[in-house]
Amino acid sequence: MKYKDWLTEWLAVCVKPTTKERTYEKYKQICNRQLIPALGNFELDKLTAGALQGFVAKITAHFSSNSVNVVISVLKNSLKKAVSYGITEREFTSAISRPRVSEKRVECFTREEQKKIENYISDSKNTKLVGILLCLYTGLRVGELLALGWDDIDFKDGILSVAKSCHDGWGKSGYKKIIETPKTSNSTRLIPIPKQLLGVLKKARREVRGAYIVGGDKTVSVRSYQRTFELLQKKLNIPHKGFHALRHTFATRALECGMDVKTLSEILGHKNPTVTLNRYVHSLMDHKRLMMNRLGKLFK
Repeated sequence: MKYKDWLTEWLAVCVKPTTKERTYEKYKQICNRQLIPALGNFELDKLTAGALQGFVAKITAHFSSNSVNVVISVLKNSLKKAVSYGITEREFTSAISRPRVSEKRVECFTREEQKKIENYISDSKNTKLVGILLCLYTGLRVGELLALGWDDIDFKDGILSVAKSCHDGWGKSGYKKIIETPKTSNSTRLIPIPKQLLGVLKKARREVRGAYIVGGDKTVSVRSYQRTFELLQKKLNIPHKGFHALRHTFATRALECGMDVKTLSEILGHKNPTVTLNRYVHSLMDHKRLMMNRLGKLFK
């Protein structure tokens, strides 16, 4: 059996019925764009360690380490399943050398930039922008924000429930907003809302018509909301940063305010505090400098 034929069967039988739609679409894209053009015509029993490593070396020259590692994961999963199904006797994926992944330096807004954003939104009558404030003070991902309904907020106790996420999708009839469970089990969480923000949300609740916090009864796509944020930065003369910088800014400010890493980890929905610490240890230079200068006062 050729590898391309097995990939088609594997996607249909093993991936689509057992994973989220977003995961299936991602795997399908990797198969169609990467694996089938490069390795599809190989017979499964002819896919040697050398052929696999040669493919990995080739894509490593053109893509980031993270992207390459995702492709390798799809490659491994498909070939291991082929062995377990008895379609081929061996697979050589354990011999693949993965590219080294370095933790990306996180981008966050300065306090001055953050205050600019907050002041503009506070003075604006555009209720859709309240979602940006919500991300700055809860660390929500954009997909979590746009899936958030008013019924996910307990206004009495000031608790935000994150139990779903969304992403953009396209079907035969065009665009569709796909709502699923969050990224991981850890991403399902309860977040206490700062009292100062609760008042802003109550005001928005009176003005927004519809179930969703952002957009109400109108469908707001992930890309369009990211674009809204891009235009806001341009309007305020703030150097462009991606939407995820709001989440990074929340985490950085939280650590600067003295929030312990375990609490922050749970609010962000990370697997464990180590993930949080490794990701944000480099973003606190100003805070480190302040602490070191305090320590330096002991020197007379």
